[in-house]
Amino acid sequence: MLPSRALLPAAVLALTALQALASDTFIAAVYEHAVILPDPTEEPVSPSDALALMNQNMDVLEGAIKEAAQQGAHIIVTPEDGIYGWQFTRESIYPYLEDIPDPVVNWIPCTDPSRFGPAPVQERLSCMARNNSIYVVANIGDKKPCNSNDPSCPSDGRYQYNTDVVFDPQGKLLARYHKYNLFMVESQFNYPKEPEAVTFETPFGKFGIFTCFDILFYEPAVVLVSKMQVDTVLFPTAWMNVLPFLTAVEFHSAWAMGMRVNFLAANTHNTSIAMTGSGIYAPAGARAYFYNMKTEDGHLLIAELDAHPRLSPASPPAVSWSSYALSVGRFSQNDHDFAGTIFYDQFTFTELTKPGGNLTVCQKDLCCHLSYKMAGKRDDEVYVLGAFDGLHVVEGQYYLQICTLLRCQSTDLDSCGQPVETAQTKFEMFSLSGTFGTSYVFPEVLYSGVQLAPGEFEVLSDGRLISKTKPTKPVVTVTLFGRWYEKD
Repeated sequence: MLPSRALLPAAVLALTALQALASDTFIAAVYEHAVILPDPTEEPVSPSDALALMNQNMDVLEGAIKEAAQQGAHIIVTPEDGIYGWQFTRESIYPYLEDIPDPVVNWIPCTDPSRFGPAPVQERLSCMARNNSIYVVANIGDKKPCNSNDPSCPSDGRYQYNTDVVFDPQGKLLARYHKYNLFMVESQFNYPKEPEAVTFETPFGKFGIFTCFDILFYEPAVVLVSKMQVDTVLFPTAWMNVLPFLTAVEFHSAWAMGMRVNFLAANTHNTSIAMTGSGIYAPAGARAYFYNMKTEDGHLLIAELDAHPRLSPASPPAVSWSSYALSVGRFSQNDHDFAGTIFYDQFTFTELTKPGGNLTVCQKDLCCHLSYKMAGKRDDEVYVLGAFDGLHVVEGQYYLQICTLLRCQSTDLDSCGQPVETAQTKFEMFSLSGTFGTSYVFPEVLYSGVQLAPGEFEVLSDGRLISKTKPTKPVVTVTLFGRWYEKD
């Protein structure tokens, strides 16, 4: 122990060292992984067979981690289900689970692997971080015993959690997060009793973490940003793309912009179930992204980010999302509004029948205003302005308010709202706004071929989503995706 007179100088020295390490920027990496899947079975495999499968995937992840570190990355995020896949029952996933302790235990699995029982996956991830001097984020499974004194204890006597772990550059277990909002097919896992708001400090900002479906709910996603004030969100995901609004790169980029944080999204890659789309996103737009439905390859992304994006001059200003829309009257009285369905939600649509003009469409309390000019009106493509104000109830229940300009799948108006990836129509300008009842609105612009439009649009402080320059590619959709959490 240091003598008391030495404590103050030591503390000052430690603070000085930490400040010296602090950086205004950092290098981030995400890896989209084509996961090697086990053979589907309802019966558990042996622990050795389970570990063999996980080691195959970790071999691939280790290669990506080494490459990222060699390129100067400080942190790398890998996907949800990236180590063992997703084809499981509650029983068959058990051999793949490990007991993951609370990080307060101050544990480096790489140097002390047996401290909490067998933990070969945590040991290997810890060594990947330690050997490459990089923060490593991975998704694995946690198991916790329970007993009859616990009224919610499952009949098999254990809780099983979809879990994210973070190891620091020394290999120490730094963070553990149990997924709270399970997707409807995740019957192999339990919900934690309470949502967790997991954060940790680094020399390059404050980080938070959650998983996939969590992004659509107030807890933990909004809590981390609005209450915990994180700078960067880490997001392992297994995202199945749903056009036109919930394509991974489109929605994740919009979420980063709407929440004014950095967002590191690592997706699994499996084209048979439309899983692709990873990115490194800043509030001002995508720094790097990847979307590939043609091959089954993994992909590493690396980009530089501001450590404290809210303080960056490039950070977009705070937005009053309904200010403009509430200040103007209806642009048009539509005699030909019609209903259409997007992802099981019934929208109210009106067609863009002219090459330019002003339109309004309303549903319940939401009115959406559009000003636009097409580079040329085509007879083989139809665009509509749509509004949805209601409760989405398919794979979860959450309240939405959406304004959207989108291309229909064909010239048949019944096709409006069906998935579309390509378009031919360019717009010389657009301005979209809505009378939103929520302050959580996410601006999306998607070009033909599922391409983003960084730098080509902006959101004004009065809530208008406008083209900043003449759009360079044909438009698939321009959308303001609102989440009214208070009404869920």
